[in-house]
Amino acid sequence: MIAKINGDRALALARDVLDIEADAVRALRDQLDDGFVEAIDFILGCRGRVVVSGIGKSGHIARKLAATLASTGTPAFFVHPAEASHGDLGMITSDDVFIAMSNSGESEELLAILPLIKRLGAKLIAMTGRPGSSLANIADVHLNAGVSKEACPMNLAPTASTTAALALGDALAVAVLEERGFGPDDFARSHPGGALGRRLLTYVRDVMRIGDQLPQVTPDQTVRDALFQLTAKRMGMTAVVDDETRVKGIFTDGDLRRVLERDGDFRNLSIGAAMTPHPRTIGPDRLAVEAVELMERHRINQLLVVDEAGRLIGALNMHDLFSKKVI
Repeated sequence: MIAKINGDRALALARDVLDIEADAVRALRDQLDDGFVEAIDFILGCRGRVVVSGIGKSGHIARKLAATLASTGTPAFFVHPAEASHGDLGMITSDDVFIAMSNSGESEELLAILPLIKRLGAKLIAMTGRPGSSLANIADVHLNAGVSKEACPMNLAPTASTTAALALGDALAVAVLEERGFGPDDFARSHPGGALGRRLLTYVRDVMRIGDQLPQVTPDQTVRDALFQLTAKRMGMTAVVDDETRVKGIFTDGDLRRVLERDGDFRNLSIGAAMTPHPRTIGPDRLAVEAVELMERHRINQLLVVDEAGRLIGALNMHDLFSKKVI
């Protein structure tokens, strides 16, 4: 039978762990030196790929760093050091940059392959917790990820050290992507299959309604005509345009309610007297997420799409954005 958990003690221990790991990451700021800048230069000048390696818990962090680099504009992959000794070393060339991760800096599997990496002529970046370690000494650049203590009560299990290495790897990747000028469009091309890709690659023109789906009336038509458009096109609004389709206003469900409260009989009321003039609009080449932000900021559910001359070319509402999974 499992003993009852001491909740207060568990919470206190958890808070201690978070404090220790937060302090470890914060201490990295003072440990950064010119070696960090040199590491960025190596990666930016790499004509091949960045190869990241580590074993044990450091191996897990190394995999994450390789994945982060690859998704932010730097071709990179992970190589297991033990597998490298049995053939995978053939994937590494003289044009590559090799990042070796080991908290102790004495991992035998890594140290066994590093002379061969150096012989190839690949640049070697070491990330360790011990600046005086064998790995640090053999590297072209050393990044100090050392921590004063682990968050484990026994000071044994890799906890604060892996968190620090993870954070330092992120700092390196972010600094590199910034120097590359890697932007949202580049990021979207690396993530086309997920929600991020949909949000960053979907434009207003991709989701807007056009042609016969587009509700519109002219200012001299009546509220009755507008109501027909609201019902037939099912967008909860109709655009009000002049003879050259320039947008003059919008008439929504909310406008209809206000007309009923104010006038009662609206059958012959001109739509020009009932519409909301100067409605919010957006261009077709803007990102769909920008349309979402605009609609949320102004608390509206519909948006008219216009060209540079202010002519109506489309419309969209929140349901369109939901159906395209932009939201």
